[in-house]
Amino acid sequence: MTRYITVLKQADIFYGLTPTQLELIAGICQEKTYAAGEIILPEGSSSDELYVIMKGDVEILVNPDLVSHHPGKPSSVSVACLGRGQSFGEIALVDRGLRSATVRSAQNNTMLLVIPRDKLLQLCETFPQLGYRLMFNLAADLALKARMVDLRTREGLVDHPHTNK
Repeated sequence: MTRYITVLKQADIFYGLTPTQLELIAGICQEKTYAAGEIILPEGSSSDELYVIMKGDVEILVNPDLVSHHPGKPSSVSVACLGRGQSFGEIALVDRGLRSATVRSAQNNTMLLVIPRDKLLQLCETFPQLGYRLMFNLAADLALKARMVDLRTREGLVDHPHTNK
């Protein structure tokens, strides 16, 4: 359990939680290990778990054909690589929607902490201070990601300007 707490402390989504609150979260975690190249989550799948990387790296891949067809281009494009202490799957905490990207293990023996949505939300309801801090951190994380997408979109518009005639 101490290993779990050490990793949870490094994750931005758990920033500012007390040692007792981290211990409560560590108590609902499960550990899973993946081989290099193994798909952890396929894009478009349903899932209601949050993942925190204990060891190794994962790649975040998106399928550009969901927006427009690009003949001759790969079906999946790597958009990010995440390492120890980073998390993914946080949108499932909010809406239980389909996964917006594929997550693939980038190294052998990549170890993840898997946190079930229902158990985590139960902790949030039972311990409102924990819930407030977690949801505040989640909102900050999603806002940062939204700003990054906005910036990339704007950069794309500059690289590929459209004229209005």
